[in-house]
Amino acid sequence: MVGNGLNFNCALITGGGGGIGRAMAEYFLSKGRKVIICGRTEANLITTHKAIGCAGYYVLDTGNISAIPEFIAKITSEHPDLDCIVNNAGVQRPLQVLKDDPSELLSKADQEIDINIRGPMHLAVGLLEHFKSKPAATIINVSSVLGYIPFSIINPVYNGTKAWMHFWSMALRVQLKDTKIRVIEVAPPMVATDLHREREDPDDNKKHKAPMTMELDEFMKEVAEKLENGDETFAAGMGQSMVDTWYDSFGERFSKAANQWK
Repeated sequence: MVGNGLNFNCALITGGGGGIGRAMAEYFLSKGRKVIICGRTEANLITTHKAIGCAGYYVLDTGNISAIPEFIAKITSEHPDLDCIVNNAGVQRPLQVLKDDPSELLSKADQEIDINIRGPMHLAVGLLEHFKSKPAATIINVSSVLGYIPFSIINPVYNGTKAWMHFWSMALRVQLKDTKIRVIEVAPPMVATDLHREREDPDDNKKHKAPMTMELDEFMKEVAEKLENGDETFAAGMGQSMVDTWYDSFGERFSKAANQWK
């Protein structure tokens, strides 16, 4: 039985050309959902579009905030049945304040913040009016266990942006509680994708170098089960204990604040 996590008909997935985005696209398609992908690299989008047979693709840099209003107008016009956004696009940039050139460091950090924070926020808020017109709609935000425990010291900006995604998802869910728009947060652990492509060793998140890494199919199997169960905030593999520990420590306090929201 399909749970509330799949209570939508047409999903837009950012960063859908590969990795977790593509894996989610394939999963949604297997469940009979219409899927549209977008991303920065058209070649990847074309390859994925042809391989999985999704409904279409759009070239969009989610860090280019000024382009988002026009993009939203275009996609809702061309796909009026759109009722789900998966904010998956993200970059992870190594940053070492005592070694990196300050101007280059700050430029890359600013772009990381634009892609990982401002893009998802502008897309979610920009789509709210459209989503409110639907019988039901879903916002799925992909955060990270690094937003719960920032143990990747070389990625301080990434850690912070994913903590923001976690807290944004929590507050957004409360503010939308009287609507038919659901907010789901997926917090991946380390998954064998190309997220580490800017590191000295871009394969240090692959299984043969990091045994605790989850392969994409392992990750998606668990994500699928939890989505179909109707879970709202979850990780996979070893990451689930980090999410559970956070909620065990602070969940009750947050629930009290949430219950007071009017």
